[in-house]
Amino acid sequence: MKRARSLHKQQGAEVVEFAITSFALFLILFGVIELSVALYDKAVLTNASREGARTGILFRPMPRDLVAEDDAIEQAVKDYAEQYLISLGGPAEMTIDITRSDMNMTPGSDVTVTVDYPYKFLLLPGIVGELIEIQAVTSMRAE
Repeated sequence: MKRARSLHKQQGAEVVEFAITSFALFLILFGVIELSVALYDKAVLTNASREGARTGILFRPMPRDLVAEDDAIEQAVKDYAEQYLISLGGPAEMTIDITRSDMNMTPGSDVTVTVDYPYKFLLLPGIVGELIEIQAVTSMRAE
């Protein structure tokens, strides 16, 4: 008789324990997924900046049109990022900065491509917002 009463009092304990532990489990699970996507996006942006820098160091005859070259570099970065970047809010909005050590692009001069991307969280994007900015910098030398 006593045993039946003690079992009756503990009837909802499993549900409460599951609610507490499942919250922690899902928090860790979604945290790992979010971190993995952020690291993947960092790798994609690094490769995108490399593609832009490769485009920038290509040999072109004189006189060089730097405006057209900058457009080609930006297009190479955007094409690569749009193809591989995980961005649920539509096309990725990134800032691309191109600097050259020599405007004539003589052999030995450097092209540096910097890509800044505000990372948007997959889980609760409206609440968390854009707390992390991912940056990738690549510098290549024209040979």
